[in-house]
Amino acid sequence: MAPSKDDVRAMVVALFTLTAGLERARRQRKGASTLSLLQVVAEHREIRPKEIAGQLQVHASLVTRQVREVEAAGLVRVEEDPADRRSWLVTLTPAGLEEMSRLQEFGLERFALFTADWEPGDVRQFAALLEKLKNSIDTVAERERRMVVPRRARQRDRLMDRQVKQRRA
Repeated sequence: MAPSKDDVRAMVVALFTLTAGLERARRQRKGASTLSLLQVVAEHREIRPKEIAGQLQVHASLVTRQVREVEAAGLVRVEEDPADRRSWLVTLTPAGLEEMSRLQEFGLERFALFTADWEPGDVRQFAALLEKLKNSIDTVAERERRMVVPRRARQRDRLMDRQVKQRRA
């Protein structure tokens, strides 16, 4: 049986409140924003600032400033992109890897405080439910993506039909 709209609404409100708070912390707390940047850089051998901005969903100018700060701190290395001399590539340094680990541990300790009065099973169940929600979102997004392609093809075909009719007229 599907959940009621009221149940879904309560879940959405709770999720949006939680994610807004996490996003606010990421933007306001230097350590949180540094961790986000270092994690993105760590996922790649080298990455352009524009790609970092895309993954973090922030303006490129913010990433440029933040990259300069972490470069000055020795956490990343910035080198000219040989494929595009107008751009540059960011790589993680050993110090950056250490700082990322330290910040991740700090974050884990914070969440351990948030859940200190929870039962261990509640934490595991919450993690499983979040994973289940993520998988459901991915499934629906994939289904919608597959539906968009035929719709665009139909729109293109209708446009071509109109153009052919206009030429004949």
